[in-house]
Order: sequence, then structure tokens, then C-alpha cells
Amino acid sequence: QVQLVESGGGLVQPGGSLRLSCAASGNIFSINAMGWYRQAPGKQRELVADSASDARTNYAESVKGRFTIARDNAKMTVYLQMNSLKPEDTAVYYCNVHILRWGDPKTEYTYWGQGTQVTVSS
Repeated sequence: QVQLVESGGGLVQPGGSLRLSCAASGNIFSINAMGWYRQAPGKQRELVADSASDARTNYAESVKGRFTIARDNAKMTVYLQMNSLKPEDTAVYYCNVHILRWGDPKTEYTYWGQGTQVTVSS
């Protein structure tokens, strides 16, 4: 099996910063895309940022210039550095990882983290 463990959420004032981490472990042959999504109350889950296996990145317009996604393939970990946080960034943040597993390296599986709450409020 594959496990994703998220950390780093919390309460921060507007203009502050937080860094989220998501570590993958288990039956992993290789990792393709890694990314972060968020879901605010009453809204649909949306892509925040993702990073392809060749390190190309993609960001939602609302976070460009403020958030940075990074990955450490050796540690099988993806990070989201969030700066200049705004109240509208308040949401549960989920990591999302596309993995090839040992014994089945031609099939891509998608896994989600458990979610971590980010609250931006004064």
C-alpha cells in the first residue's frame, strides 16, 4: 500500500507564511506528478499547484507569485511554500500524488493525503 502524510497547516495572520509537506511511503516504484489541491467550505476542490516528473510546475492564477511548489524525489516529498497569505486562502489543503507501484509499473495510481487545515485570519 501507499501512504501520504501531510503536515504544516495551521492558523496564520494575513500576510504570513506557512509551509506544507506531504511525504509518500510504501509500495512505490516511481512518482510522476505531485501536487496540492484545496477545498474551502461550500466550494469545489481546486488545483493549487502541481509539479510534473520533469519538474515543470503549474499554478492557479490566484496563487501565482505567492506560492511555490517543490519536490524532493529522494525523500518522496512534495512541499508547498505559501507566502503573503490571504483570508481567501483559507481551506483544507490536500496533496495529490500519481504513483507507479512495484509489480505493476505500467499502471498509474492516484493517491490523496488526509488534508491539512490552513486558516488565514487576524
